[in-house]
Amino acid sequence: MKNFDEFSKPEEYISPMDKHLRSALREWANKEVMPHRRKYDEDWKDHHIIEPAFDKLMGNKGLALQKALFPPELGGWGLGQSDYAFTVACALAEEVGRADTAIAVAAGVTYWPLTTILVDPHVNWRLAKEFAPMFCDTDKAVFAANAMTEPQGGADIENMEILGGKTIRTTARLDGDEWVINGHKLWPTNTGGVAKLFGVPCTTKLGSNDPNDFAMIFVPADAKGVTQGGPYEKAGMAADKNGDIWFEDVRVPVWYRAHGPGMDAQVFREIIPWGLVGSMGFLCGAMLNLYEVLYDFVSTKTYKNRPLKEDDCIAGIIGRIAGDIDICRILTYEGARMCDRRNKPYGYPIYSDEVACKLRNLKDFVSDRAVDIFGKAMDVLGTYGADREWDIEKHWRDIKIIQLWMGGKQLCQMEAARYFFNCKTL
Repeated sequence: MKNFDEFSKPEEYISPMDKHLRSALREWANKEVMPHRRKYDEDWKDHHIIEPAFDKLMGNKGLALQKALFPPELGGWGLGQSDYAFTVACALAEEVGRADTAIAVAAGVTYWPLTTILVDPHVNWRLAKEFAPMFCDTDKAVFAANAMTEPQGGADIENMEILGGKTIRTTARLDGDEWVINGHKLWPTNTGGVAKLFGVPCTTKLGSNDPNDFAMIFVPADAKGVTQGGPYEKAGMAADKNGDIWFEDVRVPVWYRAHGPGMDAQVFREIIPWGLVGSMGFLCGAMLNLYEVLYDFVSTKTYKNRPLKEDDCIAGIIGRIAGDIDICRILTYEGARMCDRRNKPYGYPIYSDEVACKLRNLKDFVSDRAVDIFGKAMDVLGTYGADREWDIEKHWRDIKIIQLWMGGKQLCQMEAARYFFNCKTL
């Protein structure tokens, strides 16, 4: 069998640590996840089966990935200071997503709010020093959550270009040397009792679209007044818990704000590219595993005494599937290249509308292709396609959720229309 590494990857701007990281992640995936992942759907609530895999991926007795963004001076890897941060994130997302996209999402989202305080040039050293022991000094997996979406507006908070945060209903009021936070968040990854730390986008003035009134404030999950609901059962993504968070007069120190007026809005805009590139990496990982499964199936199942892959009709379908995977991988790494600091061929800062628009275009395209080729693969497998023994249906349920999040297709399409067609009212 050909290795899925045959699919195109731009070696000239891949991180020097790519080969080593992939090798370690692939060994972890093959040993800790692949033999057990069919049981994950029934473990969505308790994570008895899922939790050991997380510990081996994130904790100090395993690969210690949760330390990656923190500076070396604080016990981390220093990825936040790396010129290759986005391409490293792609490798991580692909390799973990190949095994289970929900594990990849939960691990990736732990980095997500932390990028606002750990990535050059916006390192907040006071918060970095305060939070480093939580993530760097433990053998257990520790999770963070980007507590963004709200019941009344979903991912409207992401739509900063038009809304500027004016739909945010979670408020932060300054009282002496403390922020007092009130509000309700719904569906963030790593809620449902998982996260130890929340990054909370909120407003200091209800209804304002002034970037100075947007605040990104960190809240420990055990702070008084924080209540988490249980996880929701979803169609897929069993290893990624999603629930409600209520903040009722929650008090945190004034320095728990990421940066301050204006800069909080900028660093929040900078986390959107992380989410989009990560999403494409998760999808590529799932597609690479699809290739492995499909290769096995069409090589071993026969029609007219020949392997299925030698039939013209089947070959046409699997050839298109392989082509789509190859194209999606190229586009994903091109998206990472837009954002990595060492090489700026597109010339835009990552908080710009240009980067958000182009990455949403890519994420929308890769999502659509992933959903499409998994449907095609299920057609090739016939009744085997829905059989859990082949794992196609598991990825199929998971990737549909990836297509829907971060504003879904609608926000991707609206941003493209606004940018390329100069629409003013969308």
